Amino acid sequence: MKEKRSFIQFYKNPPALLAFLKLVVFVYLFLFSLELMGASLKMFGRGLAESLIQTTSNPMVGLFIGILATSLIQSSSSTTSIVVGMVGGGALTVPNAIPIIMGANIGTSVTNTLVSLANLNRRVEFQRAFSAAIVHDFFNVLSVLIFFPLQYYTNFLGIGATFLGEQFQSTGGLKLLSPVKVLTHPLVEGIKSLIGPHPWILFPLSLIILILALTQMVSALKSLVIRKAAAWFDRYLFKTPWRALLVGLGLTVLVQSSSITTSLVVPMAGAGLLTLTQIFPYTLGANVGTTVTAILAALATQNLAAIIVAFSHLLFNISGIVVWWPLKKIPVMLAEKFSQASMRYRYFPIIYVIIIFFIIPVLIITFLR
Repeated sequence: MKEKRSFIQFYKNPPALLAFLKLVVFVYLFLFSLELMGASLKMFGRGLAESLIQTTSNPMVGLFIGILATSLIQSSSSTTSIVVGMVGGGALTVPNAIPIIMGANIGTSVTNTLVSLANLNRRVEFQRAFSAAIVHDFFNVLSVLIFFPLQYYTNFLGIGATFLGEQFQSTGGLKLLSPVKVLTHPLVEGIKSLIGPHPWILFPLSLIILILALTQMVSALKSLVIRKAAAWFDRYLFKTPWRALLVGLGLTVLVQSSSITTSLVVPMAGAGLLTLTQIFPYTLGANVGTTVTAILAALATQNLAAIIVAFSHLLFNISGIVVWWPLKKIPVMLAEKFSQASMRYRYFPIIYVIIIFFIIPVLIITFLR
């Protein structure tokens, strides 16, 4: 019995090297679970997302189609790439495409919000993790509230993106290789071939692995925090807001998924490794980094309309940074207050995800189309 207790104690508080190795293993499983979740949701929703996008003509409906489509397939890069391809093929106009891109920015934050729910049974950790997740939501929603009507009446994104598109149209594109996909793709494909094309099995499996990986990541992070890992993050990666923004941008360009990069910091926030004010600029950088994939894909087509749509996504995110970086206290405060209020009702965060990302978009699309 004593040996069992000592083993459990050793596992919970291992030496530094073992804690680091434990963290690496469960970070890999975490990334794998996100890729598996994305693959299963694409089986459920990619066809639906494409059919939704094809049928929009109302800008308001387009906005909510962007939210719903991205929530279904959990990738703003995928939604943007679909939109770019449709614009390039003439199935969608640029004015109708831009609101969908705005909605995709909101929809992409559903992944890190879902990730935060893994800490639901640990109140303090969950409050920190949930606020770190929804600060992304608030930034995107606040940006849409300002720039959607401005875009509708002035087409400022279309004008700016047209100028950039004309300058870069003949440069050609480049395909980036995501190290996350390289590392996780063989295992994802192996699981898919073993289980078959059954997303109702793959999705719950991905959630189980996600929750396991997150709880063990937090455990390993806590062990490393004791050894001043927090000071390392402060000194190097998140020392200044600009450095945090560049880390978020660079990492997202590298892995080609803002969902992954923003989800990675959620358990770190839960473990007390990062503060909300450190995470906010990192999130802004991830928002900019996620536009690179679609821009490169559009440049490869040399189709001006497709390039304009891709650059409009970049300009939208930069515009959001210009406004909300100086006013960062507003989204940060809203995220903190909302996470505190949600602690009164245990399952409110789950209801929040269902209503904001699925029910409201479905109702708006149904009644306004």
